[in-house]
Amino acid sequence: MSMITKYFAGVKVRFDPFAPSARPVRLFLSRLPSGIKIDFKVLPKQTTEKPFVEVTFRDKHVLQGNLETMNISDLAAHFNSHSRKLQIQDAIKE
Repeated sequence: MSMITKYFAGVKVRFDPFAPSARPVRLFLSRLPSGIKIDFKVLPKQTTEKPFVEVTFRDKHVLQGNLETMNISDLAAHFNSHSRKLQIQDAIKE
């Protein structure tokens, strides 16, 4: 599933690169185009912080995905939901 990244203003990522939840975030990051501001933090193995991906859209709306329960398809669908709303608004304005 492809992601609509046209409306992303910034991405914030927190993850442990050795945890099973790291695979979806690596795939997510690989699908981002250049030019998007990415704020990332690598979590240590024994951390109490939860891994997450947070996307700030151009309209300042913020959505967060839980990496412990979501795979790459879930993340793409989750973030595409708001991107599609923005895409429809753009189409109406034209």
